Amino acid sequence: MQPNQWVMAVIVGLPFLAAALTPLVYRLLGERTAYASAAVAAVSFGLVGWFATTGARGLVSWTWIDAPGFEVALSFYVDGLSLLIGFLASGIGVLILTYSGGYMHEEPGKMKFYATLLAFMGSMLGVAFAADLVVLFVFWELTSISSFILIGHYTGESSSRYAARKSMLITVAGGLFMLLGFLFLAGEGGTFQLLGTDRALLAQAESLREGLRADGLFVPALVLIGIGAAAKSAQVPLHIWLPNAMEAPTPVSAFLHSATMVKAGVYLVGRFRPLLASEEWQLLFVAMGLVTMTVAAILAVGASDIKELLAYSTASHLGLIIAGFGVVGGGASAYGAETGSFHVLNHAAFKAALFLVAGIIAHEAGSRLIDDLGGLWRDLPIAAGVTVVAALGMAGVPPFNGFYSKEFLFEATYELAHASGGLWWILPAVAVFGSVFTFLYSIRFLMLFFGEKPDALGHVHTPPWSMRLPAVALAVVAGLIGLGGITATAGVHIGPLEEFVRQVVGATAIDQGGEHGAHFSYYLPTEPTMPVLMSATTIGLGVVAYPFYDQLRDVVRRLRSVSLLSANWYYDSVVEGLDRSRAVESTIQTGLLRTYALVLLLAVSVMTLLAYATAAVGLPAFGSVASPIPMVIVLGVAVVAAFAVTRAPSHVAGVLTLSILGFMVAIFYILGDAPDLALTQLLIETLVLVLFLLVLDKLPPFYGEARRWVLARDAAASAVVGITVFLTVLVTTAASPASRISNFFLERGGVPAEHGTWILEYGGGANIVNVILVDFRAFDTLGEISVIAMAALSVITLVAMRERGDRQ
Repeated sequence: MQPNQWVMAVIVGLPFLAAALTPLVYRLLGERTAYASAAVAAVSFGLVGWFATTGARGLVSWTWIDAPGFEVALSFYVDGLSLLIGFLASGIGVLILTYSGGYMHEEPGKMKFYATLLAFMGSMLGVAFAADLVVLFVFWELTSISSFILIGHYTGESSSRYAARKSMLITVAGGLFMLLGFLFLAGEGGTFQLLGTDRALLAQAESLREGLRADGLFVPALVLIGIGAAAKSAQVPLHIWLPNAMEAPTPVSAFLHSATMVKAGVYLVGRFRPLLASEEWQLLFVAMGLVTMTVAAILAVGASDIKELLAYSTASHLGLIIAGFGVVGGGASAYGAETGSFHVLNHAAFKAALFLVAGIIAHEAGSRLIDDLGGLWRDLPIAAGVTVVAALGMAGVPPFNGFYSKEFLFEATYELAHASGGLWWILPAVAVFGSVFTFLYSIRFLMLFFGEKPDALGHVHTPPWSMRLPAVALAVVAGLIGLGGITATAGVHIGPLEEFVRQVVGATAIDQGGEHGAHFSYYLPTEPTMPVLMSATTIGLGVVAYPFYDQLRDVVRRLRSVSLLSANWYYDSVVEGLDRSRAVESTIQTGLLRTYALVLLLAVSVMTLLAYATAAVGLPAFGSVASPIPMVIVLGVAVVAAFAVTRAPSHVAGVLTLSILGFMVAIFYILGDAPDLALTQLLIETLVLVLFLLVLDKLPPFYGEARRWVLARDAAASAVVGITVFLTVLVTTAASPASRISNFFLERGGVPAEHGTWILEYGGGANIVNVILVDFRAFDTLGEISVIAMAALSVITLVAMRERGDRQ
């Protein structure tokens, strides 16, 4: 069944529309805006569910430009992988926005918060369903922009501003690397369409890989896309922005940094897996994923704050997903697809629940420090129950949900090592080693609710139901997934869940035909296999090591304190080294209009000249130049006037001399049979002359003395700008097309001899200039009118406020 266009438009567009209307809604509903926003997310969630249950799959596209070799369209694609991310973005969005109704009760900036959160959800839905590289990149960057605003929500806090800047720099920079990789792919494939058509990149995966290899671009394209995914999904060493992002309100952490935005990177890897699967792909992503899984898990053990612990844990589990999607060889490719696909779902369920629990603890206990918390189950019994299900799932303890996808990782790494041998045996060892630390920090988070309650903690209030219910709902989802493994062992499968995961696995399969996905199932193992032995080893080592948790934490903290071992030290050093704000302030931010004009014009001119040189633009051939005597005289006067401007002794004399040049241009238009342009030039020249004289009346009458080097600098800059304009005029007027666009306007501008009730293909006017402005260039003219109207409103506002004091 083909997806409905309007349904897709509502899924992606409704959150943006709601975000735009949030200021009005907030004025009407106040804090209840949270629940109105949750209703918007529920609509998107319901429509995504409608696609899933009706079997709607395929391409949805709105064509904008359809020209040979230059097709531009807004394209979306519905398959298992896009539906999974769509479910997470909208479904968890419902829960997070509901949770925010209680959490954000006394927080500042709620109107901005809800508007940005909705815009982020719409951006993430756009990423999930994008079927075009351009569309994907646009929504990808929108997630970075909206997350920047959300992370920096507490604008008065320096730590919040630092975290927002760090996330923006890393994720946006990664997106630019990714864009370059996209350009390599599109250049080789001849299209930006990623999937959904016979010409799409995924449809020509094999030939595209061969072409990229022949051009020496396969590895660069792979690495560039990998950098984009690593930056967004906080992979080592680009993981450093995620712990700082915990400065954001907890609903932001739960939504962006556990369930949705950080999933964009792993979604990218899963989406491009069938396109770029190769030995290089496997080496890059398996190594990056397992290193991140291990390093981030070790750093989580050293955390002192519960949100910091969950942040490093998020990076670790994202590494697990990346490693899974990275496995594409050695007969283990099917297990790799199952690992990545299933753990995206499992991780979102248990990690979002734990973030909401962390928010409840911070909100009601007044502290996020691990050493200050304990014995909370008496005061927060529901949160304790949620934590049992979610933390044990995070730890990979059977029969909880995280256990099954981690089993797939163990299976994938073991099968890959068994088939490849040699150094590949390091992979299952690293997977077990990293999982031991995952077990340790998961149990440490669980123990916040058990043991002795610190005396200094005092009474912990019960949170409102708006904060408890979303956490319970996520725990129920995680619990049902875990229960499915138990029932499957007895032969009773959760059909809809397994069928949905099969579709996700099929979307990430190398052969795009389902690979092992058609046979996907999970169950509680009843026989001793190698993955079972690896899981048992992980849990056993974790149980043995947990009594030494404090000693391990101290060791990790000491290692983190060594600058050379800290990725943050490198980041701060690079940013500080690149910060030349003082130099810019002293040389550019001088307060002089002359300096600003110089920098702007010179920069534009240099970039233009470089573009001409890069594109090897040639100058047109000059033939005989023959002009009528009147034109020669007019142009001669204009040249003399231009030279005289440089010798003018005062402001007034300079402006008057410059106006001579403008009037000569108007006369030139008259001689060139362009009276409409001449009239416009005369009116503008006269108006500008009057305005200049009115302004100059308030300025000193003489220029004063200028230093020689300043004059030389300005003269050189003026020469560069003049040369740029001269070359641009030559280049842009050199073409002599066989069919001129003026013929089209002349043919279509008037009233046809025969027409029906409506004239759809003709302008229907007598004045061709007017027809071009109001018909062929209608949107352009409308934009110009809008700008003038806004400027007029601004002037009226300033005039109306001229008598008011500073405080009015």
